[in-house]
Amino acid sequence: MSHDLFEAAKTAMAKAYAPYSKFPVGAALRTEDGRVFTGANIEVASYPEGWCAETTALGHYIMGGGGRIVEIAVVAERMAKCPPCGGCRQRLAEFCRPETKLYLCDNTGVAETVTMGDMLPYGFRGDILK
Repeated sequence: MSHDLFEAAKTAMAKAYAPYSKFPVGAALRTEDGRVFTGANIEVASYPEGWCAETTALGHYIMGGGGRIVEIAVVAERMAKCPPCGGCRQRLAEFCRPETKLYLCDNTGVAETVTMGDMLPYGFRGDILK
């Protein structure tokens, strides 16, 4: 199922608004019940006040009712295996588990599969705040 998530992220990347960096990124999240939420990066002239593709996808995910995220795909037009930035790793970790699969893609598909635990081994966890 990872290839369809890559395709969703690639389609989202085509909608990126990246006039300043010229670095479009797309992301797609799949929930446990099979729903897919996508996003693209959006830049604004007041750099760096834009937001990442993963953040856009998370906004759609929250507005769509949330759920447990089980897979994530990220693709960038100009960089193979583009990982989420540090801030997005923390944002994603809020709604995932350490074993959640993260697909790092190139322009043809999944280039590497890691887990959110691999990407953010010491992430701040919300469950300690309860």
